[in-house]
Amino acid sequence: MDTVMIYDDASGTVRPVARCRLSEEEWRQRLTPEAFRVAREGGTEPPFTGRYHAWKAAGIYRCVCCSTDLFLSEAKFDSGTGWPSFRAPASELNIRTLSDRRFGMNRTEVLCARCDAHLGHVFEDGPPPTGLRYCINSASLVFSEK
Repeated sequence: MDTVMIYDDASGTVRPVARCRLSEEEWRQRLTPEAFRVAREGGTEPPFTGRYHAWKAAGIYRCVCCSTDLFLSEAKFDSGTGWPSFRAPASELNIRTLSDRRFGMNRTEVLCARCDAHLGHVFEDGPPPTGLRYCINSASLVFSEK
């Protein structure tokens, strides 16, 4: 069985979890068309249109595909870009990054470590203390209040 170490915010522990691998048809059945387009096909939602860009509730943002804990509300800030922006992930274990040179740009793509869902991109123009801005699509997230 293919596993990955994932941090679970509720228990505060790191544990091995089976990777979430589904066929394209299974993902299409599980996700909304917009979530599929963004998370499975690497799309981007238009700025200021996503459900969570101005969301203020306390809680945790999870992967829309596999429910992995991704970002805590305490790390969210208003970047003015129109997408939910975070200073840091819930754990570096729960995400992975890849070089993204699509569309003539040199960016760093952010993916879910468990299911490889496209989440968005990370930039080095964020606030202290990390200096990072994780610019994440609302369509790739589900929110759970604390």
